[in-house]
Amino acid sequence: MSMKETYTIEDLLEKVKKYQPDPNDLEKIREAYIFAEKCHKGQFRKTGEPYIIHPLNVAIILTEIYADKETIMAALMHDVIEDCDVEKEEIDEKFGLEVGRLVYGVSKLGRINFSTENEYLIDYYKKIIVGMSEDVRVIIVKLADRLHNMRTLWALPEEKQRKIAKETMEILAPLAHHLGIHKIKSELEDLSLRYLKPEVFYDIAEKLNKTKVERDNTVNEMLKYVTNLLTEHGITHEIKGRAKSIYSIYNKLNKGRKFSDIYDLLALRILVHTEQECYLALGLIHSKFKPIPKRFKDYIAMPKPNMYQSLHTTIFGIDGYLFEIQIRTYEMDEIAENGIASHWAYKEHKDASVLMQNTTEQKLQFFKSIIELNEDKMSTEDFVNSVKDEVLNNNIYCFTPKGDIIELPHEATPIDFAYKVHTRVGETMVGAIVNNSIVPLDYKLKNNDIVKINTSKSSKGPSREWLNIAKSTQTRNKIRAFFTKSEKEVYIERGKEAIEKELRKRKIAYDEFYTTEHVDTLFKSLKISSLEELYLEVGNGKNSAMMVVNLIFKKEEEPIEHPKKVIVKNSDTDILVSGIDKVKVNLANCCNPIPGDEIVGYITKGNGISVHRCNCHNLEVLERRNVEVHWCENTTDKYMTTILIHCNTRENKLIEMLQKINMLDSGIDKFVTMSRGDDTIYEVDLYVKNLQHLEKIFAELQKLPYIKRIERLMK
Repeated sequence: MSMKETYTIEDLLEKVKKYQPDPNDLEKIREAYIFAEKCHKGQFRKTGEPYIIHPLNVAIILTEIYADKETIMAALMHDVIEDCDVEKEEIDEKFGLEVGRLVYGVSKLGRINFSTENEYLIDYYKKIIVGMSEDVRVIIVKLADRLHNMRTLWALPEEKQRKIAKETMEILAPLAHHLGIHKIKSELEDLSLRYLKPEVFYDIAEKLNKTKVERDNTVNEMLKYVTNLLTEHGITHEIKGRAKSIYSIYNKLNKGRKFSDIYDLLALRILVHTEQECYLALGLIHSKFKPIPKRFKDYIAMPKPNMYQSLHTTIFGIDGYLFEIQIRTYEMDEIAENGIASHWAYKEHKDASVLMQNTTEQKLQFFKSIIELNEDKMSTEDFVNSVKDEVLNNNIYCFTPKGDIIELPHEATPIDFAYKVHTRVGETMVGAIVNNSIVPLDYKLKNNDIVKINTSKSSKGPSREWLNIAKSTQTRNKIRAFFTKSEKEVYIERGKEAIEKELRKRKIAYDEFYTTEHVDTLFKSLKISSLEELYLEVGNGKNSAMMVVNLIFKKEEEPIEHPKKVIVKNSDTDILVSGIDKVKVNLANCCNPIPGDEIVGYITKGNGISVHRCNCHNLEVLERRNVEVHWCENTTDKYMTTILIHCNTRENKLIEMLQKINMLDSGIDKFVTMSRGDDTIYEVDLYVKNLQHLEKIFAELQKLPYIKRIERLMK
């Protein structure tokens, strides 16, 4: 955009009037300016200018992308909450809730340090990204704010210049790209490079200046030739010589290209009125100038995810010079330069806020990915890594056989592709075909691959090995969710069968047990709300089927005519056996009962009584030779039990966990380390006094941030 030294409110209103001429809107913008000017009175920037110059310039930048009046007003007042002690409620009252919400949103972003060195980045980054998806205009104001700050970055100390330039290059410029705002994105990149690598920036600028006269003459000659060619064939058009940004040249040089070999230093952009004329113009140019193979791209038939559309071709032009030609309609050019949301709002006079939100959710896969990631409820660290690695980075774009574009992280596999299409497609996938060839599931997809996923209704779901193959965190989380759900269903079925078996053993009819009154009693006693929860708690061992049935039929279960029980403490253990003295008692190794567990004894052949937890799955085959046993009231020994500790990291955290266990008066017998994908599972045999002691250990371990869950193991 053209820049002048000082703008006034009248300059701003003139620019807004070109696309939003309503006098009422212009008056509201003036009121916002007067309010901001009054708030910032007496404040100055590092450049020495009155502070109001900054928000005014931010608003001017936004007129170039046809921002609506609310966005312009928010830009004028975007610093009043932070710098002038103005409350959001005051803005709400004076200018409406919508403007107040935008100002407050930009103010919140202004307080956040984006630096990757900041240890608090993880939590803040999540709030930023998710906040953007609520109203795109907040981030658009932030981008314009950063652009003006970058233009005046010379006023800050060198160390701060580099810090701000790094934030801009790594975070804000990619956001502008994904929103399709080329004007802002390109200038942010060039300004960032100027401060991060000044010697490289000025070296490229000098080379461009040295060749400028020669390039301008060649471009003008080519421009005249193409103009005459299109005019002869009745195509109304406009042609512009297109300047290549210094940053994009730097990127190509950084990949080993020579300055003289960069194709699009000489470039033309042809604007026509219709899509059909784009292809006609392309055909005419190719009929006169030989195109370079593999350099033609049709983004009209297959738009980029940010809705960019254009035809790109590189040809041998006049005197053998290489020219990159872009051909697009005026409408496509507007979208490419300013972003789709702002363009359509201005062109069709629609409600910009509604339109921007609809566009965000429906058209931009970037924001769709962000929203999906947040809905996955993954850990904050996983979320941020996903955003940085899989959304903000240079992603690849593959196609379904129908031509739909699927955006994926670099080095994604067919598994990632399948889950991005739909979770059900991923879960039923049995193979993949890429560009008409069968490929393995760990095949690394490339740009423009056409991917067909083969599915089968008889598929039993994903393999756990896929966790090691999938690139996307989102894909891995969906695979983990499948196994969690599958395990839950197994537990539910197991719990239901255990209760039914207990009822059959006691000869209690199902209808007699599952009355409304009995079910309410169970829900209240166990603090659950559904039969599914009841079955789950029995299936996973939290409660035993015997205990559940006892809650309803305990009295009926007790024998009516039974001699008084003699409870005798065995001399070697803390186990009391009903009516039997001097009998050998062993704790079963399969379930390792500890004091506090509900237990039952099993009379073995020649080895005394084996004591099991009531929910031990081995009791299903042992139940006919059971004997009642109890724990002593005051147990003295420590008992071994086995636990599984699930961690969401591959880092070795064992020493830290063992120290915590030892501090809680527990001893470790042995441990085994297992890895599954990005997770690590530790199987630990430890000695505890009782169930309460074990629960205390669980509670302390759960405070460690990397522990996902802990469970007792039943072998």
